[in-house]
Amino acid sequence: MSARTDPPPTGQRSGFDVDLRSALRGNGQTFGVLVALVALICFGLVRYENFGGAYNIASFLNYNAMFILIAIGMCLVIITGGIDLSVGSVAAFSSVCAAYLSPYGLQVALPGGVLAGVAFGAVNAFVILTLRVPPFIATLATLLGAKGGSLIISDAQTISVDWGSNFTKLGMEKAFGVVPWSILLVLLVAIGAWVVLERTSLGRTLLAIGGGEDASVLMGLKVGRAKAFAYLFSGGCAGLAGVFLASGFGAGQPLEGVGWELSAIASVVVGGTLLTGGLGSVTATVFGALLLGLVFNILNFENGRGTISLSAYWQEVIRGSFLFLVILLQMRVARRRLPPATGAPSP
Repeated sequence: MSARTDPPPTGQRSGFDVDLRSALRGNGQTFGVLVALVALICFGLVRYENFGGAYNIASFLNYNAMFILIAIGMCLVIITGGIDLSVGSVAAFSSVCAAYLSPYGLQVALPGGVLAGVAFGAVNAFVILTLRVPPFIATLATLLGAKGGSLIISDAQTISVDWGSNFTKLGMEKAFGVVPWSILLVLLVAIGAWVVLERTSLGRTLLAIGGGEDASVLMGLKVGRAKAFAYLFSGGCAGLAGVFLASGFGAGQPLEGVGWELSAIASVVVGGTLLTGGLGSVTATVFGALLLGLVFNILNFENGRGTISLSAYWQEVIRGSFLFLVILLQMRVARRRLPPATGAPSP
């Protein structure tokens, strides 16, 4: 954790100066994730004719914007040693809320959906910090509550958005005709999260909590405030992902979001963030989410070529297997980082 929290030596750059090593630093896996991502992109460009086409790039970025968002929020939570299992259901609930608000335009539906997610994040923070319920149990309960709530308010039906408003521009149009609006917002969220984690005392507190919460309390750090921020931020990211879902697909989807929390956890772990907390990187998490999305994008191209024939259900099997292998690798890396045992001092 010292790589994160130690102040820069005298004479080195500080503040908001950014260099590549600072952006990519992590637990050693960050650079490997980037290399794997670049390798897959090169493989796709060589093997598939339309892989680098504008349509595939735009579709890939638009669809994976939701998963990148929830992965960024999950990253901050896991860094503290916690977990948020509710993100998928919260995204589904927020998509329904945004669809209901879509007749009032994007200026109302967007903040409305995000606030719905933040409200669930506030519930998680209250239950975990005030009632002292373990994060796994607390967010599991929120998962069920958000899923049931979305089915109740939608009557278990998809809720069509108002196509006459400007709401669908967020998920279906590009900023300045170049970059999808969803990706532009994701980029802003990622930069904000990176600044918080790498350049603020709040970020250092989040890392310290994951390294040892009791020690952080004894040091006088504002542990409660930092953990509350992490869950509020995760809920807000899930809410924004729900807005993207409704805007991109033209309807609120109460049945969506199943397994999204696992995708987020997989992206965070692939990016090198320790599940035990205390070490993590927003940059690597984004790379991890893109890497997982690219794997399935390539599998879809292989399906189209007739090389393999995998149904959508196999994607869940592959995702679970991939997560299992990465966790095993992370456990081996964590063991190597432990200091060797020393014998008792001789008299």
